[in-house]
Amino acid sequence: MNTLQPVLKKLGIWFRHNAPTDKELLQLAEAHNGWFTADSVMTAFKSWGESLRDEHLITWFSHYELHDAVAGSSGKRVGLILAGNLPLVGFHDILCSLVAGHDVAIKASSGDLILPQRVVHELEAIEPKLKGRITFVEGKLGKVDAVIATGSSNTMRYFDSYFGHLPHLFRAQRTGVAVLDGSESEDELKALGDDIFTHFGLGCRSTTKVFLPQDFDLDRCFGAWVSWGDLAMNNKYANNYDYHKAIWLLNRDELIENGFLLVKEDEQWVSPVGSLFIERYQELDSIVDKLSGYRDGLQVVTSRSGAIQFKSSLTLQSPQISQTNLGMAQFPALDDYADGVDSLEFLLDLQ
Repeated sequence: MNTLQPVLKKLGIWFRHNAPTDKELLQLAEAHNGWFTADSVMTAFKSWGESLRDEHLITWFSHYELHDAVAGSSGKRVGLILAGNLPLVGFHDILCSLVAGHDVAIKASSGDLILPQRVVHELEAIEPKLKGRITFVEGKLGKVDAVIATGSSNTMRYFDSYFGHLPHLFRAQRTGVAVLDGSESEDELKALGDDIFTHFGLGCRSTTKVFLPQDFDLDRCFGAWVSWGDLAMNNKYANNYDYHKAIWLLNRDELIENGFLLVKEDEQWVSPVGSLFIERYQELDSIVDKLSGYRDGLQVVTSRSGAIQFKSSLTLQSPQISQTNLGMAQFPALDDYADGVDSLEFLLDLQ
C-alpha cells in the first residue's frame, strides 16, 4: 500500500469532523474573501471529506503505478498557479503533485490563500515527513520542472509566454450546463438548484445555463429553489444581481426574476453571478449536437439520473464531456479531472 494513502484518509477525517467545527478558520476565510461564507467553505470541506474516504483512495490509486510519495521526493519540482474563485479550488492539483511524488511550489490566488495553507499544515501534522515538500511562494515560482496553471482566457498568453517551454497544463474558463427533459421530480429540481447556487455560481462546475423543453414551466424550478432565497442577503451577490438587472432592463431584455435570480433566454453559455441563461428546445438530439460543438468550454453536463438515452447519446458523440446527475456538479470524484485531462498521469510522466 502506498504510505500516502493512510495520510490522506486521516486528512479526510479532518475534513469531515474537525475542519467544519473550526470557527476561527471559517471566520478568517470569510474575512479574507467575502465570497467564502461558512456555508460555502463547509461545502468544500464536505466534498473533500467524502473524496478522501479509504475506498475512494484505493480505487483512485489502483489506476496508476505509484511510487511511495512519503518515502522521498522524485527530485522534480512542480509549479502550481491556483485559481481563487472557490474554497480550495486548487487542492486537487496539490494532491496530484504530492501523489506523484514531486515537490510543489504554489502560487496561490490572493482570494484563496488561507485555506490551502491550513490544509497543508494539517497534512504536515499528520505526516511530518511531508514537511517542506509543499511551499507557498509570493513572487516568481523559481526553478520548476513543470507547471499547472489555472486562470482566465486572457491569462493563457501570459502562461504560454512564461512557461510554454516547460511541460504544462494550462486551464482557462469553463462552465457547467444542465439539460432537462421535463420528467424531473421536485427533488431533482432542488438538486439542480444546488448545482446553480452552491458557491454563488462562481465555479467552473457551476450550472450557468439550462436547456429546457419548449413547454417546460419555470415555476416548477422557482418553487424548488425557495430555500436559496437568502442569497439576496449577501452584499456581493446582491450587487451583481442589481447591476445586471439594471443593464438588461436598460437594454429592454426580457427577464424573469424571483428576487434572487434573473432568468434570461440567451444562447450564451456563461451567465453572470445572480443570473441563469436558459434555452428552450424541441428535439433533444439538437442539444447533443450543440453541447458537442461547445465541448472545449464545458466542465460538466448534468441531467436526471433516468435520462439514459440523452447521457448515452452525448457520450457516444463526445466522450470527453464529463457528465453527472443533477445535484452532483459540485462533488467531483478524484478521477474527474479538470478539462478532462488526467493531471496525475501528466505528473507521473515527469519521472
